[in-house]
Amino acid sequence: MMSTKAFTLVSAVERELLMGDKERVNIECVECCGKNLYVGTNDCSIYHFLLEEQSLPAGTATFTATKQLHRHLGLRKPVCELRAASALHRLLVLCDYSITLVHMLSLEPVPSGARIKGAVALALNENPVSGDPFCVEVCIISVKRRTIQVFMVYEDRVQIVREVSTPEQPLAVAVDGHFLCLALTTQYIILNYSTGAAQDLFPYCSEEKRPIVKRIGRQEFLLAGPGGLGMFATVAGISQRAPVHWSENVIGAAVCFPYVLALDDAFITVHSMLDQQQKQTLPFKEGHILQDFEGRVIVATSKGVYILVPLPLEKQIQDLLASHRVEEALVLAKGARRNIPKEKFQGMYRRILQQAGFIHFAQLQFLEAKELFRSGQLDVRELISLCPFLLPTSSSFTRSHPPLHEYADLNQLTQGDQEKAAKCKRFLMTYLEEVRSSEVVHGYKEDVDTALLKLYAEAGHASLLDLLVTENACLLADSAAWLEKHKRYFALGLLYHHNNQDAAAVQLWVNIVNGEIDDPTRADLYDYVVDFLTHSPDHALVWKHADWALQKSEEVGVQVFTKRPSEEQQDGFNPDDVLTRLKKYPNALVRYLEHLVMDRNLQREEYHTRLALLYLDAVLQRTPGASGSGAEVTETQAKLRRLLQKSDLYRVHFLMERVRDAGLPMERAILHGKLEEHEQALRTLALELGDFPAAEDYCAWSSAEFDAAQVLQLLPGTWSVQLLCPFLTGAVRDSTHTRRTAQVALGLATSENLIYKHDQMKLKRSSFRLSDKQLCQVCHSPFCEPVFVRYPTGDLVHTHCAASRHTNPSAPRPGART
Repeated sequence: MMSTKAFTLVSAVERELLMGDKERVNIECVECCGKNLYVGTNDCSIYHFLLEEQSLPAGTATFTATKQLHRHLGLRKPVCELRAASALHRLLVLCDYSITLVHMLSLEPVPSGARIKGAVALALNENPVSGDPFCVEVCIISVKRRTIQVFMVYEDRVQIVREVSTPEQPLAVAVDGHFLCLALTTQYIILNYSTGAAQDLFPYCSEEKRPIVKRIGRQEFLLAGPGGLGMFATVAGISQRAPVHWSENVIGAAVCFPYVLALDDAFITVHSMLDQQQKQTLPFKEGHILQDFEGRVIVATSKGVYILVPLPLEKQIQDLLASHRVEEALVLAKGARRNIPKEKFQGMYRRILQQAGFIHFAQLQFLEAKELFRSGQLDVRELISLCPFLLPTSSSFTRSHPPLHEYADLNQLTQGDQEKAAKCKRFLMTYLEEVRSSEVVHGYKEDVDTALLKLYAEAGHASLLDLLVTENACLLADSAAWLEKHKRYFALGLLYHHNNQDAAAVQLWVNIVNGEIDDPTRADLYDYVVDFLTHSPDHALVWKHADWALQKSEEVGVQVFTKRPSEEQQDGFNPDDVLTRLKKYPNALVRYLEHLVMDRNLQREEYHTRLALLYLDAVLQRTPGASGSGAEVTETQAKLRRLLQKSDLYRVHFLMERVRDAGLPMERAILHGKLEEHEQALRTLALELGDFPAAEDYCAWSSAEFDAAQVLQLLPGTWSVQLLCPFLTGAVRDSTHTRRTAQVALGLATSENLIYKHDQMKLKRSSFRLSDKQLCQVCHSPFCEPVFVRYPTGDLVHTHCAASRHTNPSAPRPGART
């Protein structure tokens, strides 16, 4: 058992103040109501003291008692019990089996002499059922055997309202509403005095121990059970709390939430109602009274009165945290909720959770720490500040005061152990990753993201790049210096890009590719830079670094022009400008022209002709004099042939001059075909090259261009119809299609002609009169001769006015059609 200082024992009434030199006077009972302390003695006297409390800085207090009055009741019997009824300004005094009503200040009996006779013990109902504010409900154990009586007590009179029989003789009683909790001779029971229903609780032996029955809250009681247990029971006869373990010889009990206090012949023990553990032990001999009065706990011997002053719960919790007793501190903090205003409790509890989190963090118990930090809504900068220089220099953060922990920095926390420090930083990384997108960091996301970047950079963590390519709030100045310090230059470029400094980013990456600075982060950095430029909206930046990209690799570098989005190629990169830039880079020039001709399908003769010439030059340089079907066809030569076959835009005669004596018969044959010189083309393929499959391919490629009637005349008579079937089928299909298309066109034209004839006939059927008094509807002048134009609307205009309407669209329009 680890001790907790929950209470301090201080003296309230010394012996000299109470009884002077009267040796035989002993304290029998006490009552406290506000500042008023009443003491009943064995010589039938009542003492009234006024208590003044003075708080001390340590959280405790001292009390000064001032005697107000002493009154002897005129009997020789001890005062057994005192109960204050503050609403009535009365004190109920049990002496010689009679309860007398006296004034709380004068201690004089009420003039009416009202009293309750035949009482062995009494209990006030603190949860009254009558609802009358000018009376109190009192329950007594009657001198009658096995009888409980219920009274209504007013300022100057009493009234019995119920008498209840019990199965055995009652020895102690507590009351809540209609429910009585009774200690009988052999057992405890709950008895509803309104309905008579009884509920057995548990047995005990009254001959072996003194019974204890105490109301501790609404519909809940504390009982002295067997085996040294303090048992809790509700009016329903069940226990909602685990029992506390106290002495077998307990003689008194009190409750000061969240603690139960027990008194035996040598000690006062303090037990938690939250975890049922014994928290404190105070030596106290000869005690025989232990009671609580509205949160104030009083203990007395036969000669003196003492007060158990509870330390503030916050101080108790802080003491537990200082001893690293985290779970106990949290249990106590949760239990304190009912005694502290909601807003104050929430703030206090969050702080306690944060403190507990730092204790677990220092013990490298990271899962527990994370849950406490989250539950306590920790300002994560408290955690970041343990690592020097992680917070940006512009941060306005200052640590909580009082501090949440005792550590200056991570080095002190880990006592210089680098392995522990690394573990702490790894935890910090994962925690920042989790909270950076939550509402917890609202208002200081820059501090969090900058700290996370620094942790990644220091550890060489792969997530550094992920952080920089997604939305982040890293501060440029701090982050750039840190990345440069740790030689994370590629990441620094990403940071520049995120801050719209693409020129600085690209220049930094270019320096890495050129070997001027070392950063092995990306082996494909050159390709990355080309791709970055390809998608960059900064055209000046692209033009600036285009030569560098092309010098490194023409095939890759040209992609800054060929892979750009099509709308940007039209707006910012004029093909002629690009072609001018690519003059020094022949391979890139070919690739860009391919892009213009084949990918973008630009229909400009100069592009097609220039590409064909570049192909031709490459073929001639690679295979001079190569001819015939046996020569290996290079990729470039295949591209040349496809371009010559598919394109109709290049300058055929110009290329023919270049090809004619170049030893490229296949290319010459294709150009003959483009010039519709099919006979020369086929002669070249079949006779010059002897490449009959090529001749067949040519026919298949050019057959749509042949006049079928002429072809049939040229073919040998020995060829069978089956052999010519594919050609004849295609020719017949084309001829049929052409004829049907012409028929459709003829039909449409005929229909249109009929429509106009119909309109003309309708116009000729009508008649009208023209005189020199009628006016032209365009110029509003009279007609001077019988020459005019009439519109379908009936409007008449001069012929020259009608002509001007067709040449001048803004002229008045009398009709839509003539």
